[in-house]
Amino acid sequence: MERTCLAVILAAGESTRMKSSMSKVLHPVAGRPMIAHVMQAVSGAGVSAAALVVGRDADKVADAARVAGVSVEPYLQKERLGTGNAVLAAREAIEKGFDDVLIAYGDVPLLTAETLNRARQALTDNVDVVVIGFHTDKPTGYGRLLVQDGELVAIREEKDASDDERKVTWCNSGLMAINGRRALDLLDRIGNNNAKGEYYLTDIVEIARAQGGKAVAVDAPETEMTGCNNRAELAIIERLWQERARHQLMIDGVSMIAPETVFLSWDTKIGQDALIEPNVVIGPGVTIESGAIIHAFSHLEGAHVSAGATVGPYARLRPGANLAAKSKVGNFCEIKKAEIGEGAKVNHLTYIGDAFVGAGSNIGAGTITCNYDGINKHETRIGKNAFIGSNSALVAPVTIGDDAYVASGSVITDDVPGDALAFGRARQEVKEGRASVLRARAQAIKDAKKKPA
Repeated sequence: MERTCLAVILAAGESTRMKSSMSKVLHPVAGRPMIAHVMQAVSGAGVSAAALVVGRDADKVADAARVAGVSVEPYLQKERLGTGNAVLAAREAIEKGFDDVLIAYGDVPLLTAETLNRARQALTDNVDVVVIGFHTDKPTGYGRLLVQDGELVAIREEKDASDDERKVTWCNSGLMAINGRRALDLLDRIGNNNAKGEYYLTDIVEIARAQGGKAVAVDAPETEMTGCNNRAELAIIERLWQERARHQLMIDGVSMIAPETVFLSWDTKIGQDALIEPNVVIGPGVTIESGAIIHAFSHLEGAHVSAGATVGPYARLRPGANLAAKSKVGNFCEIKKAEIGEGAKVNHLTYIGDAFVGAGSNIGAGTITCNYDGINKHETRIGKNAFIGSNSALVAPVTIGDDAYVASGSVITDDVPGDALAFGRARQEVKEGRASVLRARAQAIKDAKKKPA
């Protein structure tokens, strides 16, 4: 749309029912604050400016709400006098004269740009107020949308509804779009002549009609309008978000054997023909390219898995892990801030941190890069086609050259040149007959413990 648009986001909740020390809208869904999900939808709806109505944790909420392409200005809600009053906390922004004004809430993280665009589009048909509604088979507690001849005539709260009105299953989500040229006039006409003495935004429908304006409602999926008031509802929203994200990935060509056991993050990227096995957790900052396989019970965060690479089962990729094409990180391995070269293998029970492993190299079971001296981290570099024997400790900083061998059980503290064989272990000695002596000594210690004092 070429029309200008302001989004007023109500995010001043005190988090009372969340029983939390931080603002409700900062609680994460898929690893991202709720408010950031809402702002992403707002950005996708062509909004260039947002007025953020905040309360507690105002600076943190404003920081979390900043997304590319949208200028965010926070406005402090000083009093709690209803939703109409909350919107007017952003009076200064509304006065700038946008074509459209969207009203949304910071605790509705499943909101999509498509729904907001549908509301904005409805405004272009000489409409002053567009309310976003949803159909539900459990309408109890929601305000009902009352429609006549295609126009919205009122939003009736359940306590004020007649028996026939309570049968209506089209409900008010609280989200709406307002003609920006009339928004302040309509908002200023909202009164507080009610039992609570509060200013209800829902009154704007009847006010607009009384002024000769037109109001309509547009529909949205019920799940998309799900709000959050407590931890139980937060868990429901997380489940709904995950279901939607998994479904989209599978539609896009990603295979999941048991999708309900896979957990994604808001920025997860997975390519076509990748396979995600059961019980995989993917944290923020993960890209998995086409044809990669993530085996069961693996955990990834801040990692890049290239085409045809395999991970797990029971592997952990920490931030900075970068697996090249057709590389392999096997069971009970941990990779942190390390490059694993093309076709390289880190198969079993191994820790590789602050390291570079060259293409075609093989890292034996039980190998560790000793990267931390108690104060600083140091790098280990392993060349192409190197072979690191099982149960080796590579004490960084150290470099293993191309085609080098490290014997099993070695502790390597010095650089190993290319095509060299390195031993870093004590020479084996055999003491004939000593085993029985050791057993007798151990048995005597055990027997002594059983004797009364």
